[in-house]
Amino acid sequence: MMNNDSVLDDPVGQSLGGPHAHLARRLGGAVTYSTEVATFSAVPVQPEAEDWADLAALLGPGALADMFSCPAAPPPSWEPVFSLAGRQLIWTGGRLPDRRGAEPDSGLVVLGKDNVSEMLDLVARTEPGPFWSRTHELVTYLGVRVGGALVAMAGERLRPPGWTEISAVCTAPEARGQGHAARLVCALAARIVARGERPFLHVAETNSRAIALYERLGFRTRRQVTFRGFRTP
Repeated sequence: MMNNDSVLDDPVGQSLGGPHAHLARRLGGAVTYSTEVATFSAVPVQPEAEDWADLAALLGPGALADMFSCPAAPPPSWEPVFSLAGRQLIWTGGRLPDRRGAEPDSGLVVLGKDNVSEMLDLVARTEPGPFWSRTHELVTYLGVRVGGALVAMAGERLRPPGWTEISAVCTAPEARGQGHAARLVCALAARIVARGERPFLHVAETNSRAIALYERLGFRTRRQVTFRGFRTP
């Protein structure tokens, strides 16, 4: 599988210029996701002053500009909101993920608009990262139910050409240690590989348990990243 990994240097911009173009809001050289889908924004790889001005106008005054892993610095008038060290991992392609979790009788359920409230509740309890009322529209989200209650989920998020990011991997505290996260990641990876794409993901540098899990499942670190957010002037 020969996917060009250079698109992963700008995963948000590449997604919004490709498979997620239908979810994009644009102004000049700036682009961001539709409201409540995701907060991620992008400017050109080597932005000019007018690109930052376009993004400020697109988002509005005092808005959060979630720049994800964009290394470019905005103008000094943009207030820093957060900075988080992380890493980007890609599936090595050395072996196929376990496809058993993707089978219809596996016990995994597809989640969508009818499940938003319980998805948001699980995210609030586990804090896997940004997730909003329309995030499920990005691609596919899968879940695990125990006694009817949603106790774990994961989904597909960014989609730079040839790749799909696995994200929102989370398990309720009372259901941890049962392999739900591994099962969900393998099921999603199998779906991604089956359509000719390659899985990747992002994780906070401090989340050593998640990093160890992903490495066991066949992922390796491609590069270190810093997730950053700013407040527009």
